[in-house]
Amino acid sequence: MAKQKKQSPGTIALNKKALHDYFIEQKFEAGLVLAGWEVKSLRAGKAQLVDSYVLLKDGEAWLMGAHITPLTSASTHVIADPTRTRKLLLNKRELGKLFGAVQQKATPAWRCRCTGRST
Repeated sequence: MAKQKKQSPGTIALNKKALHDYFIEQKFEAGLVLAGWEVKSLRAGKAQLVDSYVLLKDGEAWLMGAHITPLTSASTHVIADPTRTRKLLLNKRELGKLFGAVQQKATPAWRCRCTGRST
């Protein structure tokens, strides 16, 4: 039986397909705007980034296609949408670099890794 590789500490989800299929020129670290149930699900490791990508629109970056499965113990009065669009938090300089690279080379932007910080 094959052993599974351990992810680096703090890694919640990893998009291995994007890392394999595409050459990563530049890496950015961005925050995510999340709801409370999404934070709990991420800490429990219930995220998938397989078909996720970054959409650049109206001067902002949006995470599309990421799937965060709600926990069974989540609140019932909140309607949980596992594949909703989530805003990425980047500063203006990083957004400018992303917009410039995408417009110049017509290269896609992919979400490769989701990490968590203990605060």
